[in-house]
Amino acid sequence: MTSQIAVLDLFAGAGGLTAGLHAASNRFKTVGAVEWDPAAAASYEATYGKGLVYAGDIRTWLEEQMVPQVDVLIGGPPCQGFSSLGKQDIQDERNFLWREYARTIRRARPKYFVVENVAEFKKSPQYVLFRAATEKGGTIPEYSFEAAVLNAADFGAPQARKRTVIIGYHRDLGFPGMPQPTHSSAPEDTGLKPHATVAQALRRVPSAPDRDDIFDARRTEFNGRQYAGSFRVRDMHWSRNYTQLSMRRFRVIPPGGNRRDLEAYPELMPPCWTKHKTGSGDVMGRLHWDRPSVTIRTEFFKPEKGRYLHPVEHRAITHYEAALLQGFGPDHRFVGSRTDIARQIGNAVPIPLGAAIGRLLASVV
Repeated sequence: MTSQIAVLDLFAGAGGLTAGLHAASNRFKTVGAVEWDPAAAASYEATYGKGLVYAGDIRTWLEEQMVPQVDVLIGGPPCQGFSSLGKQDIQDERNFLWREYARTIRRARPKYFVVENVAEFKKSPQYVLFRAATEKGGTIPEYSFEAAVLNAADFGAPQARKRTVIIGYHRDLGFPGMPQPTHSSAPEDTGLKPHATVAQALRRVPSAPDRDDIFDARRTEFNGRQYAGSFRVRDMHWSRNYTQLSMRRFRVIPPGGNRRDLEAYPELMPPCWTKHKTGSGDVMGRLHWDRPSVTIRTEFFKPEKGRYLHPVEHRAITHYEAALLQGFGPDHRFVGSRTDIARQIGNAVPIPLGAAIGRLLASVV
């Protein structure tokens, strides 16, 4: 019988990276997880079972809990301070939670570890400090790692999402390599499969949201609190109430268009867009049927935040559609408010990218 691969998941969210490993091989067995957001932790428990997830701060977990020894350690420490979006603050204390990840490596003694983060992480001061921790005199000198910026679309996700992926290893084992792309935007030149598209991901989705009645009908208790849910992916085809102004805007934006198409209709332009012609025009934009989607972020339900309008319908994509573009399977469960669940979906590692990492690790452990 093939041996199981014990996995510990830090900064686990709703379990996207775990879902990728499980999709890659049934040898992966999650023995524990840590997640500070209670709704995300509730989603993790609803999906993977009771008793696995510690819902709290990793620093408290390290003080209070026995860290299990595992074969593989995975996780994505918070990245808000050096994301390319919004105001950057490299001193944001969340950026230094990689230190707790390193502390866990020291105690869990994995054969391999995986860190995923925003593409900018590879150029951050925290990356340099993490590298120093693996050198002589550092906190985990028996380990080393390699890093690359990978695009989830190159691994079968119907979404263009670039992330820094770190593959760490015990020095006695050696570097196992990086996952190799399976898909390409130019398949005729590479011999790879063509990128998956929005049309392929959403081909069976009803054009009109049809699950509004489910949201208020489901309740879950987690750590003494009540939450909405749990919801399967199909349950989350929820509508939104748009203003008449928003609907008028949606109707004049053609397939593939964005806010630039509103310039012919001054009455539909908000003052901020009228006064500022520069900057990104790729908001209030429609997804393209024949391409991977843009990166699914935590506010995908707000068309003013990016190219999140449905390719032809006069609405933003639903939670169901966003989860499909992230690659979540039909039985994954989500718990929390609509905003909570959107954050869990947007923060997740696309499941096909996680699966590619899982296949690599399963081949060497």
